[in-house]
Amino acid sequence: MLGVAGNSAAPSSVLLRLLGEEGRPAWRTLCRERALPEDVIEAVLTHPARAVRVGIARNPYVEPEQRARLVEDANPWVRAALATGPSHMSRPKPLPDATIVRLLTARYPDGNPATIAAREIREELSGSGQVPQSFRRAALTHPDPLVRAFGVSMWLFLTPEQRAPLLIDPAPEVQEPLRWHLRLLDPETAAEQLPDQDCHYRYMILANYAVSPAVAERCFAEQRNLWALAGNPHTPYEFVQRLAREADPAIRARVAARSDLDPDLYARLAEDPEPVVRTRILVHELPRTETQCRIIDSFIGRSADDIGMIREWSFNPAPPEWFASCALSGHPLLRRIAASFAQLPTGLAERLAQDPDDDVRHLLAYNHPLAPPHLLLEAFIAGRRSRRHLLGDPRLPRTGLAYLLDHQDPEVRALATADTTLPQPPVAQLADSESARPLPRAHCSRPSCSRSFSTTPNTPRRPRATRAFPRSACTSCSTRPGSRVHRVVGRPGTRNPRCPKLHGCAG
Repeated sequence: MLGVAGNSAAPSSVLLRLLGEEGRPAWRTLCRERALPEDVIEAVLTHPARAVRVGIARNPYVEPEQRARLVEDANPWVRAALATGPSHMSRPKPLPDATIVRLLTARYPDGNPATIAAREIREELSGSGQVPQSFRRAALTHPDPLVRAFGVSMWLFLTPEQRAPLLIDPAPEVQEPLRWHLRLLDPETAAEQLPDQDCHYRYMILANYAVSPAVAERCFAEQRNLWALAGNPHTPYEFVQRLAREADPAIRARVAARSDLDPDLYARLAEDPEPVVRTRILVHELPRTETQCRIIDSFIGRSADDIGMIREWSFNPAPPEWFASCALSGHPLLRRIAASFAQLPTGLAERLAQDPDDDVRHLLAYNHPLAPPHLLLEAFIAGRRSRRHLLGDPRLPRTGLAYLLDHQDPEVRALATADTTLPQPPVAQLADSESARPLPRAHCSRPSCSRSFSTTPNTPRRPRATRAFPRSACTSCSTRPGSRVHRVVGRPGTRNPRCPKLHGCAG
């Protein structure tokens, strides 16, 4: 039955049968690990069992607008699952703004050990990756104080103009989290709060909040946490200059990434004997902004495949003019940043499409709507982590791929097997279990293919259960007729060994 639940060709009538009590062992696979037809989504969202609704609340293959309907669910664990959302690995799409507001402002009773508090739901939402930066910026001036309090969580990234209204906000919901930040921005209070043992809290203070001269001297004497001090904008500048003379090149490179360097220190670091320090200082001329420095740091040491698609930039994004200047830079790192900016003008995008740097071209393919189709295919072949995103782009070539049938990468061969213009069916590739993987038949361009890639970015690789149980994988075959799947579900001899009561289980 687990295999049937993961079968992308199983008709809605079969999937609806699995929502019965006898199908409980397949609920996770069905509700959380695959795309669902509209009528099944409707049934799952209104299902009486909490486990079913929790599953779809965290399903990365269901659109946020559908999952958002659970925001008024009577069960707090379902609301918490919605706030937690899909795994970060799936790069979840943001929830609608109205849903985020409802999760932040709902005042459910706290203190009940049998439930989950509204505060905990807000904390889950904050770290879920489902809140867009645009909402976080708008939260600062929202009429509801609980939403403004949520905006306070971005205090370290706020400009003085954004902080000013919060400092005089009379609402206690805003002042409570604000006091925590303001206390740590006082050097003496921060020193009192600083734990002696190494831990996340100590590092967080030394990297982001006020540092007194006494604390900085102690760190130098103990040779501890110098990297954190090197990037902290509150570190007294005399200690920044000392950090620039440290023996560890990683610390000097961290100093080179600061936005507040004076010309003398900039010139000294530009002549550093270590290439990593010189590169970091010379790639970014003065004057600098903190936002620009953060963006550059996020690209250093990462390939195009590691960076992939950038759905949103920083809390306070850099102006388009800066990205345009990066596109004309002689340094490939800055051109990679420009290639990742979806609003880059047409002329500059065309220029970067011909760039000699592979990562520049591939980042353009991942992020820019004007990237030519051949670049998308090139990026698909070169990288692995961003392939799901590229598969959802209609510009990705689907024909003329016969030359890729013998490619060493099985996922590339799988894409080629779905080419409808192949002169002969790719029998050898389809017979090779490494050449393709079972995915929804609806997205296969060759009707005879039982395995191909999806054309949507949110198609599951394969349900977890079918990887664990070979018999489940058999019944997950997308070419099985619906009538046969019905017979499998109803077959009394295929019980799930973990569920003696369950008839018709193929897993």
